[in-house]
Amino acid sequence: MKIALIGYGKMGKAIEAAALAKNQKLGKTLYEIALKIDIDNRDTLTLEELAQVDVAIEFTSPSTAIRNINWCFEAGVPIVVGTTGWTEKLEEIRQYATTNHKSFLFAPNYSIGVNIFFEMNRRLASIMNQYEDYDIDMLEVHHTEKKDSPSGTALHAALDILKRMGRKSDWVNQATDEKDILPIISERVPNVPGTHVVRYFSEIDDIELKHTAHNRKGFALGALLAAEWLLDKKGAYSMEDVLGFNKD
Repeated sequence: MKIALIGYGKMGKAIEAAALAKNQKLGKTLYEIALKIDIDNRDTLTLEELAQVDVAIEFTSPSTAIRNINWCFEAGVPIVVGTTGWTEKLEEIRQYATTNHKSFLFAPNYSIGVNIFFEMNRRLASIMNQYEDYDIDMLEVHHTEKKDSPSGTALHAALDILKRMGRKSDWVNQATDEKDILPIISERVPNVPGTHVVRYFSEIDDIELKHTAHNRKGFALGALLAAEWLLDKKGAYSMEDVLGFNKD
């Protein structure tokens, strides 16, 4: 499988390392990093060069993600997108991919553990919707280079909660005393890959759902899994599709 890495920063390099490690473990070349695309060579590469790969994995910035997605659509290359902070355009991109038979997969987080966290969060929110004595808040902690706030992972979890929690109507990225608002607290600390906490609390007790990433390896392996899964498919997908989770 020939891969184009669009974005060769920390995540791009982590994906490359994970691919090489997987090849070594298997004793054969399952993944070939055929293109490494970053700010230095993005504008010199042609559609013809991009079209030679089997799939692209995109981790760049909110300001360039949509341009990169459309570039892959034009080249006919399936694209796995991990960039967050641009998702006000997500439904538009999904609709275009579905209508025009493009191959597109977006997730705010590709870690298998985080996606299990998402599934547990959905189930827990449905249960806790019945128990109005519990309030809820969220915490996300990331490295100081994180560009969006709240994180895409936290926002995804919050929207899943709002869909299932009748007494919450919206979220804010700060503490609040408004009972119908879900607060998401964001902290930025050096060298933290990512921690997410959903807390239900009452006078009697607290219930916490927490995921802590120790490094970027889980994100990288999940992105490779998603890329392999997307190869023979057309349309718009998520990690819920890759892992077979119920999207209701």
